[in-house]
Amino acid sequence: MSQNVYITDIATFLPNEPINNNEIEELLGCIGGKRSRARALVLRSNGIKQRYYAIDLKSGKLRYNNAQMTARAIKSLTAPEKIDCISCGTSSPDQLMPGHGVMVHGELEFPPCEVNSSSGICTAGITALKYAYLSVRAGEAVNAVATGSELASTFMHAKNFNQESESKVKELEQRPEIAFDKDFLRWMLSDGAGAMLLQPQPRKDGISLRIDWIELISYAGDSPTCMYGGAEKLENGHLKGWREYDSMAEVVENSVLAVKQDVKLLNDNIVKLTIERALPEVLKKHPLTPEQIDHFLPHISSEYFRPRLAQGLKNIGFDIPQERWFTNLSSNGNVGSASIYIILDELFHSGKLKLGEQLLCFVPESGRFSSSFMQLSVV
Repeated sequence: MSQNVYITDIATFLPNEPINNNEIEELLGCIGGKRSRARALVLRSNGIKQRYYAIDLKSGKLRYNNAQMTARAIKSLTAPEKIDCISCGTSSPDQLMPGHGVMVHGELEFPPCEVNSSSGICTAGITALKYAYLSVRAGEAVNAVATGSELASTFMHAKNFNQESESKVKELEQRPEIAFDKDFLRWMLSDGAGAMLLQPQPRKDGISLRIDWIELISYAGDSPTCMYGGAEKLENGHLKGWREYDSMAEVVENSVLAVKQDVKLLNDNIVKLTIERALPEVLKKHPLTPEQIDHFLPHISSEYFRPRLAQGLKNIGFDIPQERWFTNLSSNGNVGSASIYIILDELFHSGKLKLGEQLLCFVPESGRFSSSFMQLSVV
């Protein structure tokens, strides 16, 4: 018999000191030895004021890997000595194998337990959370820890990119959305980790968040690839993975390991698919009105998409006033699969939540267009 599941604690680890917009290029390096002309345009559009990197600004060395950041977030939780299940999501593991989850378990040096690794892009943190949620709900685990984490800075370093072309910069000036290619991602993605403790009873000394439901939808069956890494997109839309190249030299020469995004696909589909198509399907299963939502927590990659998301909600008759939106993009950046953990952590510990309030979390993913929603109740 299924049982209720509660998020009883949330913790975040953001590495090193915050980096402001004027320091990013010093840390990530200049492509071809020249400063980016696109940087200012991208930063003006995305609205991020500071973010965190695992690379140390002074030494240029990596101070934490992904598993270490994730373990630090977990250790910050007020948790029982024995954890039954650890479920970790990321799009940027430290190695191809073993799985990210067991590397985190190794860093923690915890006793034996069940471990799950969830891959993907932004929704990887939600799929990891759903695994943990279902484990506790089914009674398979007495408790569980779920995480989302990213080490994006190593992908974003100048050594991974080809020099910008003047034509691309001119196009960017007239069409801000063109920034959503390799250069956009350099000024957007950042590092960090978040963790949640899930238990079948709420905590006794403060608020908890009951997980009412979690829904994930993939549109890969009828949508092409939009965001990708470790591959090149061919003219026919198929991905040519790094293992299909004749040599690693060819992989490096073609910036195959860099993270990229198909700008046109993103611009045309991200709101249409992840909100206008996905949310009505979710609402058929979980009837809900905008008036019932006290806090809307969207993971938006850029402030550029805020008005478009608001319009998308209006288009389907689910208009949530923006005074009920909560996000910390400007202060923490886009941390991919960790973002929803970082957003929830700040709100959870803010003192703003009141008993009985309902939260709706929204995490889209442009990889091949997936969408996820989660409803939480404050108890």
